Amino acid sequence: MSILVKPSSISNTSVADESDRMREDERRMLVLQCWERLEGKYKIPERPKAPLLDALFRVLLSQNTTDRNCDVAFSRLKERFRQWEEAETASLEDLEEAIRPAGMSKIRASRIKEILALLKETHKSLDLEFLKKLDPESALDFLLSLPGVGIKSASVLLLFYLGHPFFPVDTHVYRVGRRLGVIPLRLDVKKAHEHMNRVVPDDLKYPFHMALVMHGRRVCRARNPRCGECVLDDICQKVGLGLEDGRADRED
Repeated sequence: MSILVKPSSISNTSVADESDRMREDERRMLVLQCWERLEGKYKIPERPKAPLLDALFRVLLSQNTTDRNCDVAFSRLKERFRQWEEAETASLEDLEEAIRPAGMSKIRASRIKEILALLKETHKSLDLEFLKKLDPESALDFLLSLPGVGIKSASVLLLFYLGHPFFPVDTHVYRVGRRLGVIPLRLDVKKAHEHMNRVVPDDLKYPFHMALVMHGRRVCRARNPRCGECVLDDICQKVGLGLEDGRADRED
């Protein structure tokens, strides 16, 4: 592609300017180029399966914490409250104690309680299975109306558990996508979601998301990225390297 440049031959600022001038069709081509290489490097896991309300609370607990802390907190939550009706009537303190390993337990517990109360009031049941009957946009609108649920968390639930074509932009995707030139440097996280929904084909949204996350964790790390062992090195524009990347997880 003519718009791709060798990062070593041009200043970082100029690369960023050049990247922001790329057309969306050029970014779609870049997505396909990246996927062609990442597909052979990473084994993409199957989509997870779980009741939708369980999945939502796990996603909310995963914000700004490690996978291990999230797993421990969610396991403790399910052990302490076998049914969501028990959590809905429990004290805020008991709920906080159960999810403490995830951090920010007071805020997270309040959001869980608010969501449970809202579901009981509006749908007379503590589950989200009715989302399966809604069209994708209506399901998205409902999720975004819930306390503490932002575009990333809603997109994860819709893509992973319902198979709807929404592309989540987490910390790793935001960082790697901007460095590659797939996401324009000027876009904030909300705009990055809208952009990735347009440039990533629907059938690649889940596998490409997972590949970028794994690549961001193992190779294109926030600090000291391993460019020398990256399969995308020769097509990566290295936009923003050395600049503050931002944290997409703060959006939710």
